[in-house]
Amino acid sequence: MAVAPTPSSSPTGSGPVIELADVRKAFTVPGGEPLTILDIPSLQIAAGDLVALEGQSGSGKSTLLNVISGIMRPDAGRVVIGGIDITRLAEPQRDRLRADRIGLVFQQFNLLPGFTALENVLVAMAFGTRPTDRGRAAALLTAVGLGDRLHHKPAALSIGQQQRVAVARALANRPRVLLADEPTASIDPAHQQQVIDLLQTTCRDEGVALLVVTHAPEVASQFPVRYRLEDFNRAVAAHALAAGGQP
Repeated sequence: MAVAPTPSSSPTGSGPVIELADVRKAFTVPGGEPLTILDIPSLQIAAGDLVALEGQSGSGKSTLLNVISGIMRPDAGRVVIGGIDITRLAEPQRDRLRADRIGLVFQQFNLLPGFTALENVLVAMAFGTRPTDRGRAAALLTAVGLGDRLHHKPAALSIGQQQRVAVARALANRPRVLLADEPTASIDPAHQQQVIDLLQTTCRDEGVALLVVTHAPEVASQFPVRYRLEDFNRAVAAHALAAGGQP
C-alpha cells in the first residue's frame, strides 16, 4: 500500500505540515446504509512538498480536501495541520485556522465578480488574523503575471488569468498548505502546463506544502511526488470488492 511522503522522504527534511491518522468519513444515502468514502490509515505531507493525488471519480478526492481543510469533520481519526489537531476545534476555530494556514484553489475559482483582481486578494486577507497588506496582494498578483491587471474585474480577465487570481488569493495569508481541487479542469489544454508551473513555482518560493487532486494522469505526472488515492484509501478497495471487482 502506497502512502504519502513522510518527513524523512521530504525534500525539505522538515516534519509533516499535513498529517492524517486513521481518518474515516461516511455518508448516509437516503433509505440506505452509511457509505464509507474515506478510510485512510496514514497520510503525511511536509512543508515544501509538491504532491499530486490522482483519483478516479468517486475515490473521495473532494471529500479528502474538505476534511483536510476543516470544512468537513471526519467521523473518526486525527487531522493535524501545522501541529494542530483540527478535529478538536469548534467550527469557528476551524474557520479561523483555515483562513490563516490553508489556501484553497477551487475548480470554479469563486472570484467575487464585483471586485477587481486586487480587491479579491485583499478580501481573502480580511478573513485572516494578520493586517491587510496591499503591497503583498499586489506583489502576489505581479508574481503570477498580473501586474498590469490589478484593477480588472473577473469579467475582463481570461479564464487563465482568473485562475492566476485564484492562486494569488490562496497564498494571500501566507498559508502553510495549499489545496487545489482539479485546478486545470476549467483550463484549455494549451494552458494547463502554465497553471501547473504557476502552482509549483509559487508554492516552492513560499515554502508551502502543495496538494493537488486530479483525475488526469497527464497532470499528476508533472509533479515530483505522485500518488493514487485508491492506493491508500481503503474505502475504494472495499467498494470494489463489494461490487465483485478487484481491489
